[in-house]
Amino acid sequence: MPGDTGEKTETPTPRRREESRRQGQIARSADLSAGVILLGAVLLLQFFMPSLLERLGELVRLCLDGAGRVEAGRDTIREAAKGAVLTLAGCALPVMLFLALLALVTGLAQAGLLLTGKPLVPQLSRLNPLTGLKRLLSARNLVRAGMSVGKVVIIGGVAYLTIREQLPRIIGAIHLDFGQTLILGGQMLFSLGLRLALVLLVLAILDYFWNRYKHEQDLKMTKQEVKEEMRRMEGDPVVKQRRRRVQVQLILQRMGIEVPKSDVVVTNPTEIAIAIRYDEENMAAPKVVAKGQGYLAERIRQLAVQHGVPIVERPPLARALYRLVEVGQEIPPQFYKAIAEILAYVYELTGRTPRAVATGV
Repeated sequence: MPGDTGEKTETPTPRRREESRRQGQIARSADLSAGVILLGAVLLLQFFMPSLLERLGELVRLCLDGAGRVEAGRDTIREAAKGAVLTLAGCALPVMLFLALLALVTGLAQAGLLLTGKPLVPQLSRLNPLTGLKRLLSARNLVRAGMSVGKVVIIGGVAYLTIREQLPRIIGAIHLDFGQTLILGGQMLFSLGLRLALVLLVLAILDYFWNRYKHEQDLKMTKQEVKEEMRRMEGDPVVKQRRRRVQVQLILQRMGIEVPKSDVVVTNPTEIAIAIRYDEENMAAPKVVAKGQGYLAERIRQLAVQHGVPIVERPPLARALYRLVEVGQEIPPQFYKAIAEILAYVYELTGRTPRAVATGV
């Protein structure tokens, strides 16, 4: 049997997943954030490049204008530097905020909101060189190293093919003026950046699903681990059985006291039994003093027979009272009429006065 050999074949429990998450062990890919940020940066620069170039051109003109003034003093230089800083901030700040938002959204999409300091806690076991060497040469790290080399080869190949494709345009740029050369360079950089970003994003998505699969395999449990987990969550079965036995004993003791004092027992007829008592001087309405199903119902009937308490079969009423009314609670108003009829019948049967039924219920 696989479970007998300690093989991890069982789906991880929610508690196992939560513990792993608290330890900071989650399925995520750092390359996914990098790919999304690179793609966002390329698209953002493509759409806003004209306005950025215009503002940067204003900055250059401002600097050149200030440099051409012989009489420029400290105040002039300070104003020029202030304008340059504000211009650069105006260009860079929206881009940085947008990229930071992309990184935040990508992180939340992978792992949700996770705040834990467990990965930062130093572990002395990591200082052992033998343990570190084993971890470095483990099959998982070798696979990761191979995947990293593969990513570099694929990205390098895409970059090489893109540059080779643009090589005729690069050679022909010697016949263009400075402005046209800048436009051509921007187009080629956008084409290269877009392709690299898309390739990196695809590789990152594959890497994420691979990490998710490996994380799920790491979380799997043996049959024995599942049993121990359930025992910790639900308690020791022996203790639970003992506790249940004590509860049944307490219920039986209370039944032995309350059922003999009840006025009637309503039954299902064999599955459910409800003992009802009504004291017109101390109660506003009849009250359920005992109820039970199965063995407890049989015990209530036995006590009722032993102490001469009438037993009335009303299956729908018994089921409704068992489901809606707890022991010690009064009968809800919707059952007043049915209980009044039963009590009137019992009082007539036992020779008691039905005054309580007429006035109390």
